[in-house]
Amino acid sequence: MNIILLPEVLRQKLGDDGAKEFVNLLNDSVKAAKDTTSEVLVERFEKRLAETESKIIRWMFGFWVGQITVTIALISLLYKLIKG
Repeated sequence: MNIILLPEVLRQKLGDDGAKEFVNLLNDSVKAAKDTTSEVLVERFEKRLAETESKIIRWMFGFWVGQITVTIALISLLYKLIKG
């Protein structure tokens, strides 16, 4: 819970009920700003995570294509050496 201290002059001008409502308004505004900020941060994080995931999948695909190519080449070479 945030503690907001109103100056005495402002409290006298607004009255007790007005001061409480003003503090509630400020607290609600701060809470709304924090919620909006956290939503934006979560969206950014999820976007970066998705981009990273797609990059990893591309690298994995390239790795496995390379591994299969090398394996086929080695099997072909061994076959030629044994046969010929």
